[in-house]
Amino acid sequence: MGQVMSSTDKSSKITKFKIKFKNFSYPLTPNSYWLFFGVFLPFYFPIQPGEVYIRVLGKVGLFSFLVWIRLCVISRILLTVLLKHKGFILETRGEEPSKKTQIYKWIIETVQKWNKPLFLGLENALPRMAVPPLDETIPKYLDSIRPLTDDENFLRISKEAETFQKDLGKKLQRKLVFKSWKAESYVSDWWEEFHYLKSREPLMYGTSIYISDNINCPTKSQSARAANLVSLMLQYREKIRTQQLEPIYVREIIPISVSAYQKLFNTTRVPGINGDKIANVEESKHIAVLHKGCYYKVDVFHNDRLLNAVELQHQLKEILGSQQTTSSTEQNIASLTGWNRTKWAEVRDKYFATGINKESLDVIETAAFVLSLDDEPYNYNLDSSPKEYGQYGKQLLVGNGHNRWFDKSFNLCVGSNGKAGVLGEHTWGDGNIVSHFFEECIIDDYHCYDEHGNLKGQIEYKPKNVSKLNWELDDDELKSLISEAGKAAEELVTNVDHRVAVHKKFGRGFMKSCKVSPDAFIQMAFQLAYYRQHKKFCLTYEPAMTRLFRKGRTETIRSCTKESSAWSKSMDDKNFNKRERLELFKTACQKHQKLYLDAMYGKGVDRHLFALQVSAQQNKADSNFLNEAVNEPFMMLTSHIPHSQTPKTDHSKNEFLISAGGAMPPGSHKGYGISYFPFNDELLFLHVTSMKNCETTDTEALLNEIIKALSDIKNLFEN
Repeated sequence: MGQVMSSTDKSSKITKFKIKFKNFSYPLTPNSYWLFFGVFLPFYFPIQPGEVYIRVLGKVGLFSFLVWIRLCVISRILLTVLLKHKGFILETRGEEPSKKTQIYKWIIETVQKWNKPLFLGLENALPRMAVPPLDETIPKYLDSIRPLTDDENFLRISKEAETFQKDLGKKLQRKLVFKSWKAESYVSDWWEEFHYLKSREPLMYGTSIYISDNINCPTKSQSARAANLVSLMLQYREKIRTQQLEPIYVREIIPISVSAYQKLFNTTRVPGINGDKIANVEESKHIAVLHKGCYYKVDVFHNDRLLNAVELQHQLKEILGSQQTTSSTEQNIASLTGWNRTKWAEVRDKYFATGINKESLDVIETAAFVLSLDDEPYNYNLDSSPKEYGQYGKQLLVGNGHNRWFDKSFNLCVGSNGKAGVLGEHTWGDGNIVSHFFEECIIDDYHCYDEHGNLKGQIEYKPKNVSKLNWELDDDELKSLISEAGKAAEELVTNVDHRVAVHKKFGRGFMKSCKVSPDAFIQMAFQLAYYRQHKKFCLTYEPAMTRLFRKGRTETIRSCTKESSAWSKSMDDKNFNKRERLELFKTACQKHQKLYLDAMYGKGVDRHLFALQVSAQQNKADSNFLNEAVNEPFMMLTSHIPHSQTPKTDHSKNEFLISAGGAMPPGSHKGYGISYFPFNDELLFLHVTSMKNCETTDTEALLNEIIKALSDIKNLFEN
């Protein structure tokens, strides 16, 4: 017999249909259909002899519906054309906008006032990202590598590029253009598959990012803080499901793609022999909890009502007070998720595909997210040394190697003193999504406690006892494999060298007073610091958001340029005076800002070359030029992970919400991962990561050089 659908399931399906229907009709409204019905109805009256009244209404209804559908499509196309205008981004903030921008803004605001869009309501109206012309990408690429290579090698690469552009490049370009006409994005699906899912690197090294908590924690109770954050996160999930969140805009005018938010929860990266896959379940009514090597299933609903924070705390207290003991093998299960992806896939297929192991694994993989309740406190404040603050970041990023489930879209990590953070796996989406979501939660969290740090509220329903997950781990080979994964994880944890500096001398306020983009200002400091430490320049990665386009993700800004290199060399060259160095600095910043805007508009270098390489592989073609251009490692992987994206508060006026932002590991075993967050006009947070076993990198030395470079740049503008 078929399964009977519950009233809740029916209600959920009806809600989902209404949301899809409203998003489909945007910028028109579903109710606008009745306007067309009313307009066409008089043309069918009076009724002809022999006609049935209901049949006439049916004809009017069908004709009106067809006209309305067509107008929905036409109006969305017109909105897409309108959203292609992005000239306003080039205009200086605070100055009078151009007439064209004023008209554009008025139209957008009028449409949204007439019919306020849902969270995903504007997604299908976003323009597709066009494939950049090949004769623009190749020169940009050659320009980007000029300061990184000698004349002889540059001449060789230039000849290979010219040959590629004239022959194979033209064929591959045509295929990409054709794909861009029929796909939502010509590159995003390939980027997810080939850059992320095909990679065999351990996730704890490759795609992990962390987002830090506020400096000031509202409670010292681990159970209270964890329960309240879990509650707020699940409420956020519900807002995504029902699309109650506000669409996100650039400069409060133009919408950006938010489709990836749908994979923020209920998502896991499933390992495969040759490539992984992203698994997302539509509904999950539990979370998975890791504590002292034990795994628990915690139900978060009662009769379709989300448990409140106090009720959730009751369950978490049970876990924290548990006297459960576990074997070293069970404690190391999570380290499998941080192992080489092929090895983890083989173990999973052989030992976790049936029986109780599969049941327990399914609980974790279908959970809304994973909560890691750590035994250790998270110690940090504004006066912490870079090493002390870095230890907190390292706890979030890798833990001890076996207390994070790296496959999940994110882990909420809570220390024994109530301080928290988030570890994100960003195959499914980028770091600014995780950062935005966590920021919203910790802002709402701050005022949920009384003066003693206890949660406000009371238990309305006493939840049932939590379920500890069980495993069958008696097989000797399985024990050996888990032990091997555990040792590999511990080695990587030991190898990670992470520092976080709180730069208090100046922040973005001074940078803006110099009439220079804060991002360009800081990136130039990175170039100077690296040059001073290594006496050479390196390929540098900075991501720029391409979410102005449908299904957009990121494009690379190649921050090391001829202009930045010329300025960096001048800073320690006595043949240059202060005025000349300042002019070179401004020129380098202008070049960086142009690259930033090109990347935002989908006119960068790396995603285009990457897509050409994938197209070549699929067509069984080979290009030495593409292989070299796409696979060259970035020695500095830099990122600005914002932590002030919500309009809920003004961070400059609420210093209790100070956060250091987030960070990620280096992009190469021989390179650096650098993250930065200019919190306000006075504070700048700097995160630097490298591997201890690399003889050519030194985290602390580079961090000190960055701080010195910032000071030297400031001196250029003084007096």
